[in-house]
Amino acid sequence: MKKASWIVLAVAGTAFIVISLVSAIHAYNKGDDYGIGGVRVSKVAAGREAVATALRGIRGTSAAFATAYGVLFLAIVLTPYRRGDVWAWWALFAGTSTVLAIALLRIPFLNTTLGVSAGATQFTLTMAGLLLDARRLTSRNQ
Repeated sequence: MKKASWIVLAVAGTAFIVISLVSAIHAYNKGDDYGIGGVRVSKVAAGREAVATALRGIRGTSAAFATAYGVLFLAIVLTPYRRGDVWAWWALFAGTSTVLAIALLRIPFLNTTLGVSAGATQFTLTMAGLLLDARRLTSRNQ
Protein backbone atom coordinates (compact mmCIF):
# COMPACT_ATOMS: atom_id res chain seq x y z
CA MET A 1 0.00 0.00 0.00
CA LYS A 2 3.01 2.27 0.40
CA LYS A 3 3.36 2.70 -3.37
CA ALA A 4 -0.36 3.33 -3.85
CA SER A 5 -0.21 5.90 -1.06
CA TRP A 6 2.53 8.05 -2.54
CA ILE A 7 1.02 7.79 -6.03
CA VAL A 8 -2.39 8.99 -4.77
CA LEU A 9 -0.68 11.82 -2.89
CA ALA A 10 1.45 12.76 -5.92
CA VAL A 11 -1.66 12.93 -8.11
CA ALA A 12 -3.40 15.02 -5.44
CA GLY A 13 -0.41 17.38 -5.14
CA THR A 14 -0.29 17.80 -8.90
CA ALA A 15 -4.02 18.57 -8.91
CA PHE A 16 -3.54 21.19 -6.16
CA ILE A 17 -0.91 22.90 -8.30
CA VAL A 18 -2.92 22.79 -11.53
CA ILE A 19 -6.13 24.06 -9.89
CA SER A 20 -4.20 26.84 -8.16
CA LEU A 21 -2.60 27.90 -11.43
CA VAL A 22 -6.04 27.99 -13.08
CA SER A 23 -7.16 30.27 -10.25
CA ALA A 24 -4.17 32.54 -10.95
CA ILE A 25 -5.14 32.67 -14.63
CA HIS A 26 -8.63 33.82 -13.61
CA ALA A 27 -7.13 36.46 -11.33
CA TYR A 28 -4.75 37.98 -13.85
CA ASN A 29 -6.98 37.83 -16.94
CA LYS A 30 -8.84 41.15 -16.86
CA GLY A 31 -11.25 39.87 -19.50
CA ASP A 32 -12.38 37.06 -17.19
CA ASP A 33 -15.45 38.21 -15.27
CA TYR A 34 -15.30 35.29 -12.81
CA GLY A 35 -17.81 34.82 -10.02
CA ILE A 36 -17.35 35.65 -6.36
CA GLY A 37 -20.05 33.98 -4.29
CA GLY A 38 -22.39 33.85 -7.26
CA VAL A 39 -21.81 37.49 -8.24
CA ARG A 40 -19.52 38.54 -11.09
CA VAL A 41 -16.39 40.61 -10.36
CA SER A 42 -17.77 43.43 -12.50
CA LYS A 43 -20.94 43.58 -10.38
CA VAL A 44 -19.01 43.58 -7.10
CA ALA A 45 -16.64 46.27 -8.37
CA ALA A 46 -19.55 48.28 -9.83
CA GLY A 47 -17.29 50.20 -12.21
CA ARG A 48 -14.63 50.94 -9.59
CA GLU A 49 -11.41 49.77 -11.25
CA ALA A 50 -9.49 49.89 -7.94
CA VAL A 51 -11.97 47.45 -6.38
CA ALA A 52 -11.74 45.09 -9.36
CA THR A 53 -7.94 45.22 -9.18
CA ALA A 54 -8.01 44.56 -5.43
CA LEU A 55 -10.32 41.55 -5.88
CA ARG A 56 -8.08 40.16 -8.60
CA GLY A 57 -5.02 40.82 -6.44
CA ILE A 58 -6.56 38.94 -3.51
CA ARG A 59 -7.35 35.97 -5.75
CA GLY A 60 -3.87 36.11 -7.28
CA THR A 61 -2.19 36.11 -3.86
CA SER A 62 -4.39 33.22 -2.71
CA ALA A 63 -3.50 31.31 -5.87
CA ALA A 64 0.20 31.98 -5.31
CA PHE A 65 0.09 30.59 -1.77
CA ALA A 66 -2.02 27.62 -2.88
CA THR A 67 0.44 26.85 -5.69
CA ALA A 68 3.37 27.09 -3.28
CA TYR A 69 1.54 24.74 -0.88
CA GLY A 70 1.09 22.28 -3.74
CA VAL A 71 4.77 22.47 -4.68
CA LEU A 72 5.90 21.87 -1.09
CA PHE A 73 3.29 19.09 -0.72
CA LEU A 74 4.62 17.39 -3.86
CA ALA A 75 8.25 17.82 -2.76
CA ILE A 76 7.47 16.11 0.55
CA VAL A 77 5.52 13.31 -1.16
CA LEU A 78 8.14 12.56 -3.80
CA THR A 79 11.17 12.49 -1.51
CA PRO A 80 10.84 11.92 2.26
CA TYR A 81 7.31 10.47 2.18
CA ARG A 82 8.12 8.06 -0.65
CA ARG A 83 11.27 7.06 1.25
CA GLY A 84 9.12 6.15 4.27
CA ASP A 85 9.94 8.99 6.68
CA VAL A 86 7.30 9.11 9.40
CA TRP A 87 7.68 12.86 9.92
CA ALA A 88 6.55 13.39 6.31
CA TRP A 89 3.24 11.61 7.03
CA TRP A 90 2.67 13.94 9.99
CA ALA A 91 3.70 17.03 8.00
CA LEU A 92 1.20 16.24 5.24
CA PHE A 93 -1.47 15.52 7.84
CA ALA A 94 -0.78 18.81 9.64
CA GLY A 95 -0.89 20.78 6.40
CA THR A 96 -4.16 19.31 5.16
CA SER A 97 -5.75 19.62 8.62
CA THR A 98 -4.79 23.30 8.72
CA VAL A 99 -6.38 23.94 5.32
CA LEU A 100 -9.59 22.22 6.45
CA ALA A 101 -9.70 24.01 9.81
CA ILE A 102 -9.30 27.45 8.26
CA ALA A 103 -11.89 26.66 5.58
CA LEU A 104 -14.35 25.48 8.24
CA LEU A 105 -13.93 28.69 10.24
CA ARG A 106 -16.01 30.51 7.63
CA ILE A 107 -19.09 28.68 8.91
CA PRO A 108 -19.23 30.25 12.41
CA PHE A 109 -17.49 33.52 11.53
CA LEU A 110 -19.03 34.32 8.13
CA ASN A 111 -22.19 32.21 8.40
CA THR A 112 -21.54 30.58 5.02
CA THR A 113 -20.39 27.25 3.69
CA LEU A 114 -19.32 28.82 0.40
CA GLY A 115 -15.77 27.64 -0.26
CA VAL A 116 -15.70 24.90 2.38
CA SER A 117 -15.91 22.19 -0.28
CA ALA A 118 -12.47 23.11 -1.64
CA GLY A 119 -10.81 22.58 1.74
CA ALA A 120 -12.87 19.47 2.43
CA THR A 121 -11.98 17.96 -0.96
CA GLN A 122 -8.28 18.68 -0.45
CA PHE A 123 -8.46 17.11 3.03
CA THR A 124 -10.31 14.04 1.74
CA LEU A 125 -7.86 13.41 -1.11
CA THR A 126 -4.87 13.80 1.20
CA MET A 127 -6.32 11.59 3.92
CA ALA A 128 -7.19 8.89 1.37
CA GLY A 129 -3.54 8.80 0.34
CA LEU A 130 -2.21 8.97 3.89
CA LEU A 131 -4.49 6.24 5.20
CA LEU A 132 -3.24 3.86 2.52
CA ASP A 133 0.07 3.87 4.38
CA ALA A 134 -0.96 4.56 7.97
CA ARG A 135 1.01 1.42 8.93
CA ARG A 136 4.22 3.45 8.79
CA LEU A 137 3.08 5.15 12.02
CA THR A 138 3.43 1.89 13.93
CA SER A 139 6.66 0.72 12.34
CA ARG A 140 9.83 0.47 14.38
CA ASN A 141 11.74 2.69 11.93
CA GLN A 142 10.46 5.94 13.40
